[in-house]
Amino acid sequence: MFAPRLLDFQKTKYASGYAGGGTRILFSHQEGPQLKVSWESWDHSRSQLPGPASGNDASLSRFMNHRVPAHKRYQPTEYEHAANCATHALWIIPSILGSSNLYFLSDDDWETISAWVYGLGLCGLFVVSTVFHTISWKKSHLRMVEHCLHMFDRMVIYFFIAASYAPWLNLRELGPWASHMRWLVWIMASVGTIYVFFFHERYKLVELLCYVVMGFFPALVILSMPNTEGIWELMTGGVFYCLGMVFFKSDGRIPFAHAIWHLFVAFGAGTHYYAIWRYLYLPSTLQAKVSK
Repeated sequence: MFAPRLLDFQKTKYASGYAGGGTRILFSHQEGPQLKVSWESWDHSRSQLPGPASGNDASLSRFMNHRVPAHKRYQPTEYEHAANCATHALWIIPSILGSSNLYFLSDDDWETISAWVYGLGLCGLFVVSTVFHTISWKKSHLRMVEHCLHMFDRMVIYFFIAASYAPWLNLRELGPWASHMRWLVWIMASVGTIYVFFFHERYKLVELLCYVVMGFFPALVILSMPNTEGIWELMTGGVFYCLGMVFFKSDGRIPFAHAIWHLFVAFGAGTHYYAIWRYLYLPSTLQAKVSK
């Protein structure tokens, strides 16, 4: 006889494969002539159910979950959560020390203001990202807090981009038209922040395009400056960010994709910091020694 019955997963010995969401059939073979079968609906968007798997699926399940639909947020594994936290938490103290260094190297009010703005953007990026990923990992039951922090994490990216351009736009000579970029970049950051507030996670491709446009548009102004020192470092940092975007959109395809994206962000930010420190804040006598 075959009798349908809901089974406790702990009693289940054999399970069908579950590569995607939908209905899952559980078979349990116990002592006696009866084979019990249960049907269970399973939503893979929020959970990863344990069960026997074979080959590479079993090993990869610890390091990567399956992809989710475009309108849902990817849920990292425990290992991915830890990596997401560590890869940005690692840079909090260096960003604070680096920002303080720019502040103490400042010779006038504009350099001081630019150091503060850039430092807040740099430190804020790593701090907010670390807090969000920690809450998402350890306090995921606080759904509203997690959602708000996720929005804030996305908003800070716009502020960070604007802050990264602030020293170049404030401390380098600009043409009459290019000078408008000093305030235009902050308008772009404000528009991006408003977009996240109203359309968070709805149109992910549009959000990605907003980051790209805001990242490259002010760079055109910097490329047209009379003094082009630091351009190669800026371009190198931009390449790091662009390569990182490949991993930013690869959750569920590449293990630890988001953590790898974090590393590319850190490398890009570090390259840009070096350019700001060397070409905008370092005294000319020391610049000559560094060049040698």
